[in-house]
Amino acid sequence: MSTPSRRLFGTDGVRGTANRAPMDAATALRLGQAAGLYFNRGNHRHRVVIGKDTRLSGYLLEPALTAGFIGAGMDVVLVGPLPTPAIAMLTRSMRADLGVMVSASHNPYEDNGIKLFGPDGLKLSDAQEAEIEALMAADPADRLAAPARLGRASRMEDAPGRYIEAAKATFPKGLSLDGLRVVVDCANGAAYRVAPTVLWELGAEVVPVGVAPDGFNINRDCGSTAPERLAEIVRERRADLGIALDGDADRLVLCDERGAVVDGDQILALVAGSWAKAGRLAGGAVVATVMSNLGLERHLESLGLRLHRTKVGDRYVAERMRETGCNLGGEQSGHVILSDFATTGDGLVAALQVLAVLVEEERPASEVCRRFAPLPQKLVNVRYAGASPLGDAEVQREIAAAEARLGARGRVLIRASGTEPVIRVMAEAEEEALVEEVVGRLAAAIRARAAALALAEKDAAAA
Repeated sequence: MSTPSRRLFGTDGVRGTANRAPMDAATALRLGQAAGLYFNRGNHRHRVVIGKDTRLSGYLLEPALTAGFIGAGMDVVLVGPLPTPAIAMLTRSMRADLGVMVSASHNPYEDNGIKLFGPDGLKLSDAQEAEIEALMAADPADRLAAPARLGRASRMEDAPGRYIEAAKATFPKGLSLDGLRVVVDCANGAAYRVAPTVLWELGAEVVPVGVAPDGFNINRDCGSTAPERLAEIVRERRADLGIALDGDADRLVLCDERGAVVDGDQILALVAGSWAKAGRLAGGAVVATVMSNLGLERHLESLGLRLHRTKVGDRYVAERMRETGCNLGGEQSGHVILSDFATTGDGLVAALQVLAVLVEEERPASEVCRRFAPLPQKLVNVRYAGASPLGDAEVQREIAAAEARLGARGRVLIRASGTEPVIRVMAEAEEEALVEEVVGRLAAAIRARAAALALAEKDAAAA
């Protein structure tokens, strides 16, 4: 029997413009019904945990999902604004059947999304998402709960405290952040309360930024996708480290005491080296995506470690970690998965691991956090209308020519976005001018063929 196809779910759940399909109340209701039916198995009382970030549209989607789950016979536990990793943790610790996070992560407030976690706290597989989509398409109304078996909704008031204690427990015993000044930018998002609290309770002098959400300012000129302001504040306040989270706090970017940005690849290198030295790195390797810099791979090789690459998406990283027995993986964008502590990316917990190294080595972040010199890398997004140009013969010839030109000196990566009609064109090599030339030529070729294909489709439709 073939697996149903996925149309609604992308690389990280469902995402779109708020109050427009698929991020409208009607779709959220049907998704809640279908996911509820999918996980409503066995004779126990079924439970789902729902969290969200600080977007205005959370007030639209949360009650729609709640109604769907209640209609499927599941009890709903509402926890309010909390980081995505907190929802994964609570789902598992409360023995819930399902966890839901309403968030579009690093996107602006106009967007929103829905991420689903299974009872093990792991993001659902492609096959599970496809089955839920099939239930939605089949109109599951005739299988919804009878009136006497409807679920109930309740609010869990101590959820933030549970996550705070869990996060603090990941910091090495016997160490303290006393004497460190830390700027933490919460992106006006889900971690705006819990992240400063964790750092302060561990002893740091905390300078909080992006902790005044108003429903509209999440990720706006702040957080991990815009660390420039954080870098300024770190320099102004003479802080030891700057921590930038995104809207749902599952990714992390750092700034050292000089304001230099530290990306996910450098964080992976730092933690890998520290854990390997302590005998804590499982599998003798790190898992990262195809986007991670070649410099990371070479650095790990110098330490006698391997790099397993997977396609883009932190859930694919997590899946590969389980397959290879690794306990460290992540993405260049700042998702860092520490499976000893969490089932998904956790920006705050990853930052605590970096802070632990700062405390142990008693050296400034500018020395501790720069573990390798990255190769020049350039990424260009080519937007298109109509059919994807990636299968075009001329585009494939250009890609083959670029790969031949770089040879062993670098690599080319061309991939389609999982959430929008965009082709991502990336190249890296030891010579920056070569990278610029290769990416520019490939992007121009893809853009030209996309325009030609779109015109051909338009002419065919008019004929």
